[in-house]
Amino acid sequence: MIKVNYFARLREVTGKGEETIDRDSMTVAELLNWAEESYPGFGSDNVQVAVNEEYALKDDVIESGDVCAFIPPVSGG
Repeated sequence: MIKVNYFARLREVTGKGEETIDRDSMTVAELLNWAEESYPGFGSDNVQVAVNEEYALKDDVIESGDVCAFIPPVSGG
């Protein structure tokens, strides 16, 4: 099981703050593809992923028990 947290506009797109995915392992790229397929308009091209509180690369592997966070771009002034 992989826990996923959503922040900012992604919370609005998904309608939830977190969920658990029933997978033993997957890459960050696979996770982003899953999110885009599950939630049209997710905008995975502009989203960063953190795994266990560290930014991850698309080819990094996520294991069961890991906690992931989708972090959308932030703007402000």
